[in-house]
Amino acid sequence: MLALANDPAIRALACAPGNAGTAALAEAFDVDVADATEVAAAATAWRADLVVIGPEKPLVVGAADAVRKAGIACFGPSADAARIEGSKAFAKDVMGSAGVRTAHSEVVDNPAHLDAALSRFGPRYVVKDDGLAAGKGVVVTDDLDVARKHAITLLDGGHPVILESFLDGPEASLFCLVDGRTTVPLLPAQDFKRVGDGDSGPNTGGMGAYAPLPWAPPDLADDVVAGIVQPVVDELAARGTPFSGLLYAGLALTSGGPQVIEFNCRFGDPETQALLPLLNTPLAGLLHAAATGTLAQQPALDWKPGAAVTVVIAADGYPGRPHTGDVIAGSETEGVLHAGTRRRDDGSVVSTGGRVLSVLGIGEDLERAREQVYERVNSVHLPGSHYRTDIALQASRGEIALPAPG
Repeated sequence: MLALANDPAIRALACAPGNAGTAALAEAFDVDVADATEVAAAATAWRADLVVIGPEKPLVVGAADAVRKAGIACFGPSADAARIEGSKAFAKDVMGSAGVRTAHSEVVDNPAHLDAALSRFGPRYVVKDDGLAAGKGVVVTDDLDVARKHAITLLDGGHPVILESFLDGPEASLFCLVDGRTTVPLLPAQDFKRVGDGDSGPNTGGMGAYAPLPWAPPDLADDVVAGIVQPVVDELAARGTPFSGLLYAGLALTSGGPQVIEFNCRFGDPETQALLPLLNTPLAGLLHAAATGTLAQQPALDWKPGAAVTVVIAADGYPGRPHTGDVIAGSETEGVLHAGTRRRDDGSVVSTGGRVLSVLGIGEDLERAREQVYERVNSVHLPGSHYRTDIALQASRGEIALPAPG
């Protein structure tokens, strides 16, 4: 939202449902974003020129289809194409057809088959919910009992389970703008999924991120587009479900080269908060080009020098049941971006979700960006909150290296 608000081509913004931060930038709409018809009706009533759909749930239920049917340009894939995130089994099938390297996997939909399937994997065991789980449906563990318990919980809830082989090497994220044919990558970034320092504790939706990656090969983005993203884009087009929007490749940079951990079908936080402040090219024109099939006509992206680091401040209890309704002090600090917040009638900003705020730091290198972001984090107070203190720490010290080719 902030990147769009800073685009000189934008005349007005509306946001649904919004939070205390977006309320200062855009007109708020009380819309059920999981109702595709309601989303399209709101866009039509507001006479929008471009709709940008952020979360995965409205994309999976077809909000982009409904908006386009209403005659409005939309940045976001169709429901059919959004299955690349909505179903991990579908994504695996697409990657297999496209010849894209990814972890060996097996789908389990019956508890009676679980133990035999687990015997063919691990340790380490990677157990995933096949559907949407807000980044929290994955368990990676050396403990067979922990893996089995997570799988049984998913199966008992009616969710098929994906078992995967573990991929070695550091992880990276590559966001790509796609218009159905043309693919334009952003800078590679790295996010931090585990809740605690040193990658301890359960998975979350993301506790921080940084960009660029000083340890990555300079041609990483081009190689990933050529060998992974473009083949998937071409395969989806060949299936009659062209992808238009943001295609996010979560990668493991293994000894055998980049391999896909997962695909997402939208901008993912907190990487977005680290990437867009470094982008000089106005965002709205890029998103409109992707929505209208004209990305190939756009000039090369222009990036600022330096680095950006984002740290997430999470509520007490997250990634379990978060405590909400707490008053936040310092939420107006420069570089603080809102997520799970709202402003009360008395003017106080209170927490409404698990990941409450993202805090941004920018510097000439990662060390200075880290200094700035943690100074800003220390200016914010949310009772019982927690955050990681090691975002981008290893990268800033030069302690990340790619595994030797094998």
